[in-house]
Amino acid sequence: MRLICAFCWLFMFYSCEDKPTPKQTNSIVPKDTIVKKVKEVPKTETESEYPLLTDNNAMEYFLEYEKEHKENKVRITTDFGIIDIQLYDKTKFHRANFIYLTKRKYFDGTQFYRVVKNFVIQGGSSDDYNIAKRRRKIGKYLLPPDTKRGYTHKRGAVSMPSSEIENAYKLASPFQFFIINRIGGADYLDEDYTVFGEVIRGMDVVDKINAVDTDEGDWPLHNVYIRKVEIIK
Repeated sequence: MRLICAFCWLFMFYSCEDKPTPKQTNSIVPKDTIVKKVKEVPKTETESEYPLLTDNNAMEYFLEYEKEHKENKVRITTDFGIIDIQLYDKTKFHRANFIYLTKRKYFDGTQFYRVVKNFVIQGGSSDDYNIAKRRRKIGKYLLPPDTKRGYTHKRGAVSMPSSEIENAYKLASPFQFFIINRIGGADYLDEDYTVFGEVIRGMDVVDKINAVDTDEGDWPLHNVYIRKVEIIK
């Protein structure tokens, strides 16, 4: 009888042991699963595919960029008509910079903000706060001059002005450009500024812009907008 009672007691003990239910087991997430989920989180929309350009990385970036982006013709649509420009392959950093800014739509909505009669029209800037914000997103950098390629500031030449800051090396402001309007050109600028293209269509438009009324600072009395700049073939 004692043997039978002992057996019954052991049976009741093991039957009452607390075992995890299926719900409790499924509530535990393995560590490796957590790591995997973190790795698969998609990039946020605020992350940019473009680097923030600086004086330290811009030249290296454009050296690689120009290898993959061989476009060399752009169309500038202005309030006065269309200007088509051929960009020179030899001035590869300046060409790459202009193509890069065109593809990022930097120039859209900027202005020909400086007009010097019978000399130049200068564009790529504006007093619009949104343009300043656009620049900050692209970066702050200058381009070194590239004046030994044999190009001259002839009528229709497209060149890049020096930065507004004082610099002994004539480093160029990458967001701006000017077009020579002067009959006979301005070859005395050749040693100081980089010619990186020329107008192939629309010099009549350049002349119309050059004829607008300006104030004492050469700023047009009525804004002359660059509506858009686009790549063409």
